[in-house]
This record gives sequence, structure tokens and C-alpha cells, in this order.
Amino acid sequence: MTTFTTLFQIIAPVFVCAALGYFWTRRGSEFDVGLVTALVSAVGAPCLVFHTLTSLQVDVAALTEFLAASIAALGTFAVIGAALLTLLKRRLAAFLPAMVFPNCGNMGLPLCLLAFGEAGLALALVYFVVFVVGQFTLGAAIASGDWSFGRLARIPVLYAVVLALVFMISGTQPPAWIDKTAELLGGITIPLMLITLGVSLASLELTGLRRGVGLAVIRLPIGFLVGWGLAWVFGLEGTARGVLIVQSAMPIAVFNYLFAARYQTAPEEVAAMVLTSTVVVFATLPALLWYVL
Repeated sequence: MTTFTTLFQIIAPVFVCAALGYFWTRRGSEFDVGLVTALVSAVGAPCLVFHTLTSLQVDVAALTEFLAASIAALGTFAVIGAALLTLLKRRLAAFLPAMVFPNCGNMGLPLCLLAFGEAGLALALVYFVVFVVGQFTLGAAIASGDWSFGRLARIPVLYAVVLALVFMISGTQPPAWIDKTAELLGGITIPLMLITLGVSLASLELTGLRRGVGLAVIRLPIGFLVGWGLAWVFGLEGTARGVLIVQSAMPIAVFNYLFAARYQTAPEEVAAMVLTSTVVVFATLPALLWYVL
């Protein structure tokens, strides 16, 4: 199989699903983003995490090492983002979340699954969990000014992780009916994430395009370099190295725009950052995947 064919088979499903959501919205068809997001967040993603972690024969030590690398990536993005925004005299409340949190769910999970298989998905889910927790605690706190960490109790995916760890550490398998149910419900997650990404991009209003493009363009190479550098620091190779780089190099997460709109922290500029970074990543995906594969 040629390199081009391999890359096409990875990228094409991502484009098709996102395009479906984009053109669905553009033609005026209804799509309840709130309902789908709630369904994926409360049911699909937790089931996907639980089923993937309990089904694979993954070395717990390897997962722990990747967890540490993911936490380090979160911290590194926060430090670099805060320093850069301070230097540029831009509002931290408005732009720091966008500099910190990449779209490691809607785009990162499908890409890692298609590029690296189930083992890559397991590692990508570790990264995803770290950044989801960060997004709904640190990210929400920065945008709103409310540092309530009680939000942790309202993140369903955390409960799925804890339950999966119980089975993994004890060396037992969940009952077949639980496993099959989790597999079935978890299967809705990735396609719905990609379709919702397309819907969200079609719905963004880009009145702040010119002002948001600069930060978006800066954020992308920072993401790649942080992933590459931490892979070297932690001695990651193969799939683990590739997943860390891909997840770190993803575009700015749509949730950053949702928080900016909710708390009125420059939502137009953040929307421009989301769309610009997503378009650039789509354009450069072949090069990124060629590098990590």
C-alpha cells in the first residue's frame, strides 16, 4: 500500500464526516448541537473510554507514562500561552483557553484511531481525558473568573476512567453485557464528534477574522513543537510518540469559542481562531501524518 493511499484512508473519513455536518447546516437542516454534545459527553465518550481501556491489553506503566506526558503538555501550553499573550498584551481570559486546549476530541480521537488503530485510540483517550478535565475546570475558570473545582464532579468521563481502572488493576473483565453495551454506545462518539465539528464550523460568525488569524497561526506550530519536544523528553517512540504529536498539533477546540460566547470574552476573535486553525490543520494533515507514521 502506497503512502498516499494510507494517508487518504486516514484523512478521507474525517473530511467526509465533518463535511456532512458542515453542509447539513449550510442547507438549513436542523441539528441540535446541545442535545448531541450532551449525549456524547454524558454517554458516548464515557462508554468509549471504558470499553477501549478495558478491552485492550495495554501496559498500565505505558499508560501512566503517557498520562504524565499529557499533563506536561497541558502545563507547557498554559505557560507558553500565558507568556506569549502577556508579551502581546492580549487578554488572558479571552485567549488563554484557546492557546491551551486543542481539539483532541472531535479531530484528535478519529485521527489517532485511523492512523494507529485501537492501541493509538487508547493513548489518545488518555490525552483527551486530561484535556477535558482541564477544559472544564481550568479553561472554564479562566474564561469566567470562577475558580470552582466542583466542576470535576460533573465530568462523566472521569467516572468511566475510574471504573475502567478498577477492572484493569484487578486484572478482571467487565461482564459481557456491560462490555457490549459500552461498545455499542461508545460507537456513536467518533462519528457524532466529527459531524458536530462540521456543524459548529458552519455556525461560527467570523467578524473578528483578521484579529484572530495571527494567534491561530502561532498556536499550531507551538502545538507541534510541544508534542515533539515532550515525546523526546519522555522517550516516547512509535505509536505513543505519534499520538502525542498528533493530539498536541490539533486545531483550537470549538469549546473555547462556546466558553468565550458564554462569558463574552472576545467570542468573534476566538471563533476566527477556531476556524483558521481548523482549516490550516486540514490542509497540512497529509504532512503531519506522513511525519508521524
